Amino acid sequence: MLADKGYDGDTIREALLRRGILPVIPPKLNRRAPVKCDYRAHKDRNRIERRLNRLKQFRRIATRYDKTARSFLGVRCLAAARLWLPSFVNAA
Repeated sequence: MLADKGYDGDTIREALLRRGILPVIPPKLNRRAPVKCDYRAHKDRNRIERRLNRLKQFRRIATRYDKTARSFLGVRCLAAARLWLPSFVNAA
């Protein structure tokens, strides 16, 4: 499970480990016993979260105007293509 520092607690970590889930949570600065963290995986989580936030800037996606899952998926694909195209065109 990838999470922010706000979820850094011994009870949360123990509950995840009991279920067989590896927690990737960076330790808080005031933690007495530092815990290892896979910072590379945490960095990837941050990239994905920022990309999803860019998609949510499209009002139609954020408010989910579409009634069916199929049309909502189509709008998400169009929005993702609109975000991707400028970087592709400028790279050529």
